[in-house]
Amino acid sequence: MGLLKLRLGMIGTLALVIAVSTLFFTVVLSFMGVLNLVALAFFVVLFNIAQWLVAPYLIDGLYRTQSVTESDNPKLYATIENLSRKIGVKTPKLMIANIPIPNAFAYGSPIAGTRVAVTSGMLKELEDEEIEAVVGHELGHLKHKDVQVMMMASVLPAIFYYLGYSMMMSSAYGRGQRREGGGLTALIGIASMIVYWVLTLFVLGLSRMREYYADRTSASSVEDGPRKLSEALAKIVRSTGRIKTRYGGIGGANSFKALFVSDPDIAESDEAAIAASRMFRTDQRLVEEIRTRRITTLDKVVELFSTHPNIVKRLQALKRLA
Repeated sequence: MGLLKLRLGMIGTLALVIAVSTLFFTVVLSFMGVLNLVALAFFVVLFNIAQWLVAPYLIDGLYRTQSVTESDNPKLYATIENLSRKIGVKTPKLMIANIPIPNAFAYGSPIAGTRVAVTSGMLKELEDEEIEAVVGHELGHLKHKDVQVMMMASVLPAIFYYLGYSMMMSSAYGRGQRREGGGLTALIGIASMIVYWVLTLFVLGLSRMREYYADRTSASSVEDGPRKLSEALAKIVRSTGRIKTRYGGIGGANSFKALFVSDPDIAESDEAAIAASRMFRTDQRLVEEIRTRRITTLDKVVELFSTHPNIVKRLQALKRLA
């Protein structure tokens, strides 16, 4: 995916989310009080900001993260320091998340600062050069302010969700159902929920574009980055799929899956697709097996509802960057 096309796609998607929201707000304003809608929007925005500010602490608790000092892991610490200088971001706080699936994520807020966490599973499964490429991807998210962008993009769908839910509940159980406008209230509520789902699809699309953008940052910042990141992603998919198959899931590990370098929810199906070729003499054979897989209609549908791009398309994009 070309850099200009990628940037235009992200800008266009975000503009479309805002345009659809503005249009529907205009319609809703003609049927309900301005103050009610403003109050609801204010509450949702305030709630999302508060959630963003405290989210790093929730993530640390959920994933049992621990901070890493230079003396704890000199090689990993040096990796994140060197890449931070290359990419042009302030070195984030390095964390280890004590979960078995191999993955990594960037997160933070103004009160918690920026952080990059790698899982204990990733440190066991991946080679040092592959970990370097994954760290470069996560630093790309920090450079592009993806946490803030996705938080802002998610506010608008949330407003319509709460608007639709409150209006449908009001119509069904409140006095509004006995009034002449009860049916209209329910209709606006249903329309709000439809807009919520439409906007959510656009936000998911924006999230996938930003994953490609972070991949490009890693590919251009890490020596031989496309190969290293391709091998890392292929191994992450294979290992996560095996863990999910063996244990019937990964518990709460996917609660903040949008943060991860790879979506754990679709790893099981990806792993099943490469299960027929278990014997890989080299990491590149594994990458090639996944990259040349045919993308089915089901794959396209699953991707539509995922925060991350289809792994086949992602590896193909990295090959074009090599």
